[in-house]
Amino acid sequence: MKLQSASRKEIARIAKGTLVCDVLLVAGLFLLSQFGIGTFSYRIFVGALGGSIITILNFTIMCLTVQKAVDFEDQKQMKAFFQASYNGRLMLQAVWVIVCFLVPQIHLVAGAVPLLYPPIIIYYLQAKGKLLPPDPPRTEAPAEAAEEAAEEEEDHLGPFEI
Repeated sequence: MKLQSASRKEIARIAKGTLVCDVLLVAGLFLLSQFGIGTFSYRIFVGALGGSIITILNFTIMCLTVQKAVDFEDQKQMKAFFQASYNGRLMLQAVWVIVCFLVPQIHLVAGAVPLLYPPIIIYYLQAKGKLLPPDPPRTEAPAEAAEEAAEEEEDHLGPFEI
């Protein structure tokens, strides 16, 4: 299945955000090592890289799931498909964390923390107003717009008007 352009755009934004978060993670772990908390080694880079790959792969699978689910006409079948995809993606993340724990060449924290990046990136984009497209411009007459603005202002004042 081919990714739609909107999905590619969102995956690219998640990938860019993941890169920024990885830089912050590595810098934070480096600073902690300077204060004697942990050691800084190549393991951190391996963990961050692997965790980021799993994160972006997980988000890509989610986008593909949403695209494919649109084709279902039966709601129960669609729900089952979403649930199976969710369980599979959750299992992918769990297996990655177990691998981070068992393989000594991968830093556990640096490998597991990137799995938390997508919600953080999405909250950031939402807070900056970059998640949703801007509202289309109004084509009302100026008198109608003035009346509507007055009504909105009146609604915001509440019962304690002076």
